[in-house]
Amino acid sequence: MADASVPALQGVPEVSKGLVLIVDDEEAIREVVSTMLQSQGYACSAVGNGRLAVEHLKQNSTDLVLSDMLMPEMDGLQLLSWLRSHDPELPMIMVTAMHDVSTALESIRCGAYDYILKPFEKDQLFLSVRRALEHRRLLVENRNYQRNLEQLVGQRTSELKNALSELEQSYDATLEALGGALDLKDSETVGHCKRVTAFTMAMAKAMNLPLETLPQIARAAFLHDIGKMAIPDRILQKPGPLDDEERGVMRTHCEIGYKMLLRIPFLREAAEIVLSHQEFYDGSGYPRGLRGDEIPLGARIFAVADAVDAMLSDRPYRKALGVDHARREVKRCSGTQFDPNVVEVFLSLPESIWLELRESAQQNFRLATCAVLV
Repeated sequence: MADASVPALQGVPEVSKGLVLIVDDEEAIREVVSTMLQSQGYACSAVGNGRLAVEHLKQNSTDLVLSDMLMPEMDGLQLLSWLRSHDPELPMIMVTAMHDVSTALESIRCGAYDYILKPFEKDQLFLSVRRALEHRRLLVENRNYQRNLEQLVGQRTSELKNALSELEQSYDATLEALGGALDLKDSETVGHCKRVTAFTMAMAKAMNLPLETLPQIARAAFLHDIGKMAIPDRILQKPGPLDDEERGVMRTHCEIGYKMLLRIPFLREAAEIVLSHQEFYDGSGYPRGLRGDEIPLGARIFAVADAVDAMLSDRPYRKALGVDHARREVKRCSGTQFDPNVVEVFLSLPESIWLELRESAQQNFRLATCAVLV
C-alpha cells in the first residue's frame, strides 16, 4: 500500500488558484496528478485512501477533493457520503476506470460534482477542476452575499427602529409641551393630564392589552382635553356653573380635539379615543351617544381614570375625596357610565396605587415612557 499521507508539494506559487486534495491509493497517480495541477497554479495535498482524507479534511481547509473510486479502508463513495454531511458545498470529482461508469453515475446522484474516466487527458482534468472550483467560488460568494445582506438588513432595521424611537420620543416631548400649554390655560386642572394618563396606563397594563396599543392609549389620555385650547377663556375659566349655551360650547372640545389630532398621522388612533372620551357605557354620553363596545376600549378605560382623578383632586367647591369614596362611586356607576369589565380591573388593583401614581406622575412623568410606568 502507498504511503499514508503526502504533504503539500514544493514549488507551489505564493497565490494559488485553489487547494486540491488528491485521494488515490496509487502513489504514482497521486504524484502525476499533483504535478499536473501544480503546473496550472493549484496547491495540492495527497492521501492514500478515504479514511486518511477524512482525517486531513478535519484539520485542513480544502477547495476541491479529487478522489479515486476504489480504495482500501474507505472507498470514494463512502468518502463522498461523509463529505456531503461534513461540508455540502465542497465539490468532489470522482476518478474511475471505464468499466465503472455506472458507479461513477451513482456518485453523481449522491452529490459528486463530476467524474473523470481513467486514463484521462490533462486537458480534461484541468477543465473539470476549473469548473468545480468555479462552482465552489460561486457558492461561497453567494453564501457570503446572503450573510452580508442579512447583516446589512439587520443593521439597517436596527438603525430604523432607533430612528423611529427617537422620532417618537421627540413627538412625545412636543406633546408634553402642548399639555403644559393646556395646563396654563386651564389652571383648575393643572397636572390632570399627567395623572389621568398614569391611571389609564395602570388599568390598561392590568388588562394585558397588546404592547403596541399602549403608546396610543397613553397619548390619547394625555391629550384628551386638547380641544379645550379652542374654548373661549370666558367659558373655560368661568368660576360658576355654565349655562346651557356655554355647556354646549364646552362639549365641542371632543370634536375639536379629534380634528386636531386626526391631521397628525401617528395620532390618528389616539384621535378616536379623544373623540369618545366623554361617551358613557349606557349611551347617554356625548358627542355621538355611543354605547358599550361601540366606544373604543381606550376611551372606556380613560373614563374610569378621569372620574377617579376628579374625585381625588381638590375642586373650588369641595376638597379631594378619598380612594374609598372613588371606589364606591365607580362601582355604583358600573354598567351606566363605566364599562363593567374596566370597573372590575380598577377594583382589583390595590387602593394604594392611585395615590402613589398621583405623586409619581407629578414628579417623574415622561409621556415617552408612560406605557411602562406601572
